[in-house]
Amino acid sequence: MTTFKSHRFPVSIEWRGGRLTEATVAGKPELEVATPPEFKGGIEGVWSPEDLLVAATASCYTVTLVAIAERRAVPLHALTVRGTGFIERHDEGFGFVLIELHASLETDEDTIAAAEQAARAAKDGCLVGMALETPIHLELDVRSRAAVTV
Repeated sequence: MTTFKSHRFPVSIEWRGGRLTEATVAGKPELEVATPPEFKGGIEGVWSPEDLLVAATASCYTVTLVAIAERRAVPLHALTVRGTGFIERHDEGFGFVLIELHASLETDEDTIAAAEQAARAAKDGCLVGMALETPIHLELDVRSRAAVTV
């Protein structure tokens, strides 16, 4: 008999007035979330649901890459992932049309190819990315630590 793991991630959202909400998760700091300033009634300087979606995608990709590199014994000396979400208006309203991730990482000279393979595998293994219908484009910059310090 196969046993499957099941995980739940409960989040509570409390409306604070106007376009402002507060997201809470037990045992974690609260996070203000609001309509972005690009939309009517949006609030400057507060995380938006759109920011969170792109951040969830980029951070999921990052931790997935770290886990894959660890399993494959690929050293990572530095890793930065930048994400950009593209929203356009279409017949049904606004929607995400693309999330672009740009990953820059440093590894050892002899593991560059393995690091590139791990980075590409992470795109396909990220749970958040797999849950989205929005295409995710990955730009990858893999360098050796020696090339960076020279």
